[in-house]
Amino acid sequence: MSASLVGLLQADAAPLPTLPPALTRTLFGGGALGSAPGYDLLTDGPLICAARGQAELPGIDAAGGQAAGWLAAWRRHAEGAADGARGRFAVAIIDTRAASVWLAVDRFATWPLCHAADAHHFAFSDRADAVPGEARALDPQAIFDYLFFHVIPAPRTVFDGVARLPAGHCAHWHDGRLNVRRWWMPRFEEPATDDFAARRAEFLGLVEQSVAHAAQGAECGAFLSGGTDSSTVSGMLCKVLGKPARTWSMGFDAEGYDEMAYARIAARHFGTEHHEYYVTPDDLLDGIPRVATHYDQPFGNSSAVPAWICARRAREAGVQRLLAGDGGDELFGGNTRYARQRIFGLYEHLPAALRGGVLEPLLGGPLGRLPLARKGASYVEQARVPLPDRLQRYNLLLRLGTREVFEADFLARVDTDAPFARQREVWAHSAGAAQINRLLAYDWVFTLADNDLPKVVGTTALAGLEVAFPLLSDDLVDFSLRLPPSWKLKGLNLRWFFKEALRGFLPDEILAKKKHGFGLPFGVWACRHDGLRRLAADALGTLAGRGIVRPAFIDELLARHLPAHPGYYGEMVWILTMLELWLRAHPGAALPGHPAP
Repeated sequence: MSASLVGLLQADAAPLPTLPPALTRTLFGGGALGSAPGYDLLTDGPLICAARGQAELPGIDAAGGQAAGWLAAWRRHAEGAADGARGRFAVAIIDTRAASVWLAVDRFATWPLCHAADAHHFAFSDRADAVPGEARALDPQAIFDYLFFHVIPAPRTVFDGVARLPAGHCAHWHDGRLNVRRWWMPRFEEPATDDFAARRAEFLGLVEQSVAHAAQGAECGAFLSGGTDSSTVSGMLCKVLGKPARTWSMGFDAEGYDEMAYARIAARHFGTEHHEYYVTPDDLLDGIPRVATHYDQPFGNSSAVPAWICARRAREAGVQRLLAGDGGDELFGGNTRYARQRIFGLYEHLPAALRGGVLEPLLGGPLGRLPLARKGASYVEQARVPLPDRLQRYNLLLRLGTREVFEADFLARVDTDAPFARQREVWAHSAGAAQINRLLAYDWVFTLADNDLPKVVGTTALAGLEVAFPLLSDDLVDFSLRLPPSWKLKGLNLRWFFKEALRGFLPDEILAKKKHGFGLPFGVWACRHDGLRRLAADALGTLAGRGIVRPAFIDELLARHLPAHPGYYGEMVWILTMLELWLRAHPGAALPGHPAP
């Protein structure tokens, strides 16, 4: 486990069982105030503040440092100190006199804060596995959620009794009670139309300003996948630096997984100092255990290892900070599922009599089994499922079947509807009226805050680098809230405004390409490479003894499913392997009543 921020406040002298009785007030970084890396730490009377990032606080002069600025905001606004804040940040304030703790994270929870509380103690850390307290059991529901989402969405963590602060939230513990509330909610204005030329000029200026700000104060480079987002950031970095920016791309020598050609197009177009590397199966053998055990809880995004390899090579070349293109899809409507859901949404506008009286009986009967009618029947079946549940139509775990995958005793201890309930909760709070904006707000939680940003933040930290996300600057987020919904998804054309605004800046080939990304051919390679095959078989063999996944399912997965369809079932082998490797690195963590093998 890497060094981390750790804090504890006890409201009385009742010690935690695994901590010394003398520790009755506060601690940071293992006991020495000032040892928490990346944080500005300040003690001022009874107040202690640990602050990370660069927050802009309304009416507060932060010239004395981030911690001083947050303490000023706390004195002025108390638990409303984050209201109206801008920028990337994580902050903790302890009041030892009032026996209270306040935590807050930015709009996308760029840096996490995890906590555990009871009537007498409040413990927190920036890692779930470092929150002070008793040895903590694994939460079966979190394990289920991990295999459902391939990550563990906030506020749950893998540890029972430890929560992660959701994006745009703050938490206040006082008098033995915990209150968690949302301090930021996106508000979509949704005009019917707008002045394209004016919005284009404003957008280009904001992108340049955001990249310039992200590049300040460090030797910078950029990820370059060849997509519109990373190409935009890389090209704008060349412009603001006034010289060729250094860019890094990863490739895979496997059919359908490589898009290096587009990265080369962008690099030539902008004249970047470009660096390419083709990831090999042996690279994965080295990287998989490192990445799996670096995270504070199981993390199954399969592009994390190539992202780490990319960041490590940039670090070896002297780069201190990489700029990433994450956020463009989710702000401006670039994911293919947005168009797919618009097609399904058309069904809802058909007259109820036509749907219920004609189409559904017709396609649900014998006619629906005819070859030409099958697609229509499938369309109706999916369209009848409301959002957001419909987004999980092709969920890998559900396709395989929970009863086929899990041990019966484990399944009896979880709520299989809990992932859907969490999605519905997020969907209910998405403030947009237009479907595209509700989908975007949903993805700001599940795609960005819970998945993509932890992937990039975690893997760059493992490589010893900083990372910045210029397309997620607050100015660009606020700009996206004011765009007409039809400019994000125009008919079935994804991110229409983004592409049209960048026409002439980006190469036409980049604007026309289909979305891809740093995919990973793990399943294909696991069938061909002895080392990867042994790694997966060994990990899954041990996992079979933990009372989570049925041994018979693991045997069938490795012997039959993976060889038959490596691209599809390789994802399940991957997330199970990453789970087991993480569990091995945390030998004290086990399911209640089921010791680790």
